[in-house]
Amino acid sequence: MPEDAAPGERADANGGTAAERGRGTGGAPRLAEPESDGEATESAQNPEGAEGAESSEGDVVARVLGQWQRVLPDLDTEPIGVIGRLTRCAALLRQASDAPLAHEGFSRPEFDILSALRREDRELSFGRLARETYASGTAVTKRVRTLEEKGLVVRRPDARDRRVAHLSLTDGGRQLVDRIMPEQVAYERSLLAGLGGERREQLSEVLGELLQLLEGREGAREGG
Repeated sequence: MPEDAAPGERADANGGTAAERGRGTGGAPRLAEPESDGEATESAQNPEGAEGAESSEGDVVARVLGQWQRVLPDLDTEPIGVIGRLTRCAALLRQASDAPLAHEGFSRPEFDILSALRREDRELSFGRLARETYASGTAVTKRVRTLEEKGLVVRRPDARDRRVAHLSLTDGGRQLVDRIMPEQVAYERSLLAGLGGERREQLSEVLGELLQLLEGREGAREGG
């Protein structure tokens, strides 16, 4: 399979993609951050840039909403509240949950490659890995090369088409993922400990509904 970009992927101004920013634990897709120049996204990611610390009356997005209501009282700010909070939470959770991986000497994208190979538990092509990790073929090639140098991934040329390679974990790669994943999941569970079990389930269901809506919208746009 050709090592091209995953379907629907487009680069942002920094050379990354929304898809590459949209991964969760173990390579599972997570909601990508909106690519917007709007007040909500900018302020949610950089609260210090909007006149100091967070208000004691609520989170930083609540303060942004209050500011908009003062200058444009007829503006419906409900979408800003939802998307702004999702964006801010995604940034904070990514920063926190990536820390243990960095301690092990891996970036999140590299561990996503290892996790995808472990989940599938079989050989995968570069193209399949690109789709599984929401990354471009070029990015996957670079990450695989790094993991090969560490002795964690091995490639096998296709018997019928030497241009195609099949990737799998080495024994060392499999053992490493099996060791790290329980620790990573436990750490991420601790990040959500402030929410009760029922609230976490409700949040997961609502986010699942939103993700399906957004993925359906993206699929319809690609199909059009």
